[in-house]
Amino acid sequence: MALDIRTILDAVESHALASGYFVAVNGHEPKSTPTTGITCAVWVEQIGPARGGSSLNSTSARLALFVRLYSSMMQQPADAIDPDLMTALDALMAAYSGDFELGGLIRHVDLLGAYGDGLSARSGYLAEGDAEFRVFTITLPLVVNDLWLQAP
Repeated sequence: MALDIRTILDAVESHALASGYFVAVNGHEPKSTPTTGITCAVWVEQIGPARGGSSLNSTSARLALFVRLYSSMMQQPADAIDPDLMTALDALMAAYSGDFELGGLIRHVDLLGAYGDGLSARSGYLAEGDAEFRVFTITLPLVVNDLWLQAP
């Protein structure tokens, strides 16, 4: 079995866009500041074996994605930036904590970190060009079944 990364990324991006919280969802970090609303970006952060989660002749993988939510620091009212981001973040975290298997593409989300860092989010700020974003970055650890065959 080969890693169908494009399909997995497309599914995570489509899910975020369908939530209705984002003006755009990208497969890369945006280079320009969103002037209104929240932008989301998805990309690969890490991949490796899901230790203890593999079968006898194949290796399952832990594929960690970053899902970053961006809002311009210039949006008004400024007091709404964090609550709006947290509302979108909460909706994604609830979905990832539920029955989130991407239509069978993955085994599950590693919620509690059985195979590495679990589902989490961290807030921060990001300067891009001459603009500044308020960001929340979700670590979305996905477990993919039987990805690589093991040699005898």
